[in-house]
Amino acid sequence: MAQTRVVIADDESIIRMDLREMLNSLGYLVVGETGDGISAVNLARELRPDLVIMDIKMPDLDGIQAAKILTEERLAPVLLLTAFSQQELIEGAKDAGVVGYIVKPFRESELVPAIEVALSRFREFKALEKELTDTRNILETRKIVERAKGVLMDTQGLKEAEAFRKIQKLSMNTRKSMREVAEAILLANQVGKEG
Repeated sequence: MAQTRVVIADDESIIRMDLREMLNSLGYLVVGETGDGISAVNLARELRPDLVIMDIKMPDLDGIQAAKILTEERLAPVLLLTAFSQQELIEGAKDAGVVGYIVKPFRESELVPAIEVALSRFREFKALEKELTDTRNILETRKIVERAKGVLMDTQGLKEAEAFRKIQKLSMNTRKSMREVAEAILLANQVGKEG
């Protein structure tokens, strides 16, 4: 199984070094390190890690703002490490889509569960997002095929089942999806009306 690839972002180089050693000893692969939020976002865009572990308090762009960007762009799950546990920071982290939060000082034994839960939550999120996209595509295809059936019924005097079979047959004969065939029928009908 491939190693989990991690980017570390913390403005304190000692913390980054300790964290890198800890992660390496636990079997994770640190593929990038940085000390500020902007660089963390850019590293994640470039390296496409499996996880970004970052501090909240960093120069240029704090960890919460960086996490929000990483979450919106679906680049990687974010696990925040911080010495601060104030409620407003926790709320900000939740709003930014952070999948885990560890308060410093942390022990190595706390890191693995936090990482694995963060990775699992992100995979679940991606699976749900894919399922939603697939469902939307199916519904959109059905709408387009229904409209194309209506066009065939109106223009060729076909019954609904016959119109459907015609779209299906054209799809098989042309090796195009039913959606592509239906879109072509709708386009041809539109062009015919305008011509």
